[in-house]
Amino acid sequence: MAASGEHITALVRSHASGDDPAFYSVALQVAAREARLGHHRLADDIKSTVEASRQAAPATNVTRLAQPRGDLAELLVASHPEVTLRDLVVPNAMAAQIKQVLLEQRQRRSLLEHGFAPSHRLLLEGPPGTGKTMTASVLAHELSLPLFTVRIDALMSKYMGETASKLRLVFDQVAERRGVYLFDEFDALGGDRSGNDVGEARRILNAFLVFLEQASPDSLVIAATNHRAILDRALFRRFDVVLTYALPDARQASAVIRARLGSLARGVVWASVRTHLEGLSHADLVKAAEGAAKTALLRGDVAVTTDDLLAAISTRKAASIA
Repeated sequence: MAASGEHITALVRSHASGDDPAFYSVALQVAAREARLGHHRLADDIKSTVEASRQAAPATNVTRLAQPRGDLAELLVASHPEVTLRDLVVPNAMAAQIKQVLLEQRQRRSLLEHGFAPSHRLLLEGPPGTGKTMTASVLAHELSLPLFTVRIDALMSKYMGETASKLRLVFDQVAERRGVYLFDEFDALGGDRSGNDVGEARRILNAFLVFLEQASPDSLVIAATNHRAILDRALFRRFDVVLTYALPDARQASAVIRARLGSLARGVVWASVRTHLEGLSHADLVKAAEGAAKTALLRGDVAVTTDDLLAAISTRKAASIA
């Protein structure tokens, strides 16, 4: 094959970063180059191979990994999310930050070669149900990586006297196996040291800060919390990106419901619904959409009515108040 050195470099780089669209794009560029050189059979072979690979590829290209074993089995839970960037409803500014993280990770080798580390330490903070865990899932899916959720309860209770050593196990895994590592309910680990009289807890947080500072840029380490105010101030400067989540506005809330309902949403008069969406989280909106969909389907209809949706929204609001 007479591909140029630039094409070969681009192919290797896109393959190493798991960026399939870029890999196929470069391959087609090679096919076009060969066609211009008169190598039509080779060009056709490349094109047909690309098309066959695209059709054969599963919806996600995540490498299916076995669940962690040994001590890590009680500390990490592996999953392979299917949620995409399109499914995530957030403000445009936050979407741009998330896309920037994805871009830097996909091009991390180029950045590292020039002495710059890609963003790989993220702090997500905001009320429950506003999309923090979903963001971690989106990042894992878009980068074709497994999502490893760290069990904070196992770190902080069962292994209270050994938490620092367990943290080391987790961060050794961060370095050895590329993935997205999520510390959910992180405030249990990252609470303010100044008001904490438990010496062990202070040592744990200090150990986490050291490990975080040294974390491999090939993996993403994500901390998610509902309680920013109680986090130790030293944490914030250790993260490359801090994303602040809030309850969705009426436009975003409508988009969340529409996305969950799909074709079932065609019977809804949205102008009548938007005024009732204030105060609901992303999670509440999804539950309301699912409740309305079930009502319609069990009734034998193929579309949700405005009344179905308003009733489901009312039910979710009552549940959140209770």
